[in-house]
Amino acid sequence: QGIFVLGLPYALLHSGYSGLFLIILAAALCCYTGKILIACLYEEDEDGQLIRVRDTYEDIANACCKKQSSKLGGIVVNVTQVMELIMTCILYLVVSGNLLSHSFPYVPMTEKTWSVIAFVTLLPCVFIKTLKIVSKLSQLCSLVHFIIILVVMTYCLTQIHQWSWAKFRLSIEFEDFLVSVGVIIFSYTSQIFLPKLEGNMKDPGEFRCMLNWTHFFACVLKTTFALTAFLTWGEETKEVITDNLPSFLQTLVNLCLLTKALLSYPLPFFAATEIVYACISRGDHSNYRSPLFALGVRGSFLLLTLLMAMFIPHFALLMGLTGSVTGAAMTFLLPSLFHLKLKWKKLSFLEKCADISVFILGFLCSLAGMVCSIKGLLEVFG
Repeated sequence: QGIFVLGLPYALLHSGYSGLFLIILAAALCCYTGKILIACLYEEDEDGQLIRVRDTYEDIANACCKKQSSKLGGIVVNVTQVMELIMTCILYLVVSGNLLSHSFPYVPMTEKTWSVIAFVTLLPCVFIKTLKIVSKLSQLCSLVHFIIILVVMTYCLTQIHQWSWAKFRLSIEFEDFLVSVGVIIFSYTSQIFLPKLEGNMKDPGEFRCMLNWTHFFACVLKTTFALTAFLTWGEETKEVITDNLPSFLQTLVNLCLLTKALLSYPLPFFAATEIVYACISRGDHSNYRSPLFALGVRGSFLLLTLLMAMFIPHFALLMGLTGSVTGAAMTFLLPSLFHLKLKWKKLSFLEKCADISVFILGFLCSLAGMVCSIKGLLEVFG
């Protein structure tokens, strides 16, 4: 459950009843593409047993593009993954600076200065070497997130006497609806991490079951949270729902959000640096395999995220543009395309139709998101 969840009530404001359907549909689609992506890691041996012959998203891409080039697919996937992960890291820094400035408005510091302070607390990330450490931080992140959700929902339940289904829109604006689609779909994205996650599971055979239950519970939580918050504030619902809370709760929730943002940072950071380090150290150069070099790669990435967070104007719009391209590609376009390419002869007619439908839907979502983001950038730069 990412920070995107806090934007779901605002998405319902602009999508009405269709937004509730979209939350359920997005859960089903993202669960499906996660399964077909992992299916691409396996091939059947002579006895019909499934054997894991690939380890990463990159390996799948290379297998699909081996006729054109042995490394072309991997390069495209790696660049796309790193772009999305780095943008996510930068977003967490920007959000941290924003939350600190709102939590301590009487301290004479700019948001950029607060971002630097947040950056200092993230310096130990350069020493993270295993996914086990990241998982512990992510577990703490989940705990903080549930505290935030609990505070918001508890307050909403105290206002239950004001709820009215009349607040839901029947007619919607197309552009506003597209924004809602983006928020809802990208609140479920996790495909980048799935090959690594499945490979690290004690029993990979339980992966599909795990994916079903996590997406089911995510769907239930998102629907319940978005619904209760929207019914509480209606037309006054803000982009980030915590801004609707009374002032005495806002500071507490903002500090929880700050903690969540800082604890969320290590996962995309670790994933991005692992991809880059693996690409650089793939040759026979022993210098590239030294711990000092790995430390240098992580340190460079950490500094890059700070510099981009501080000096790129209108970052939110650029994030939207990048997310529309990379997010839709990694979540819908590539998994369905790779599955069709690698498993075409073994897929049933319905499975082929499902993959093609997901690919078309992903393309339309990506195109619509790009148009909205570019339009927003053109308006800003006038």
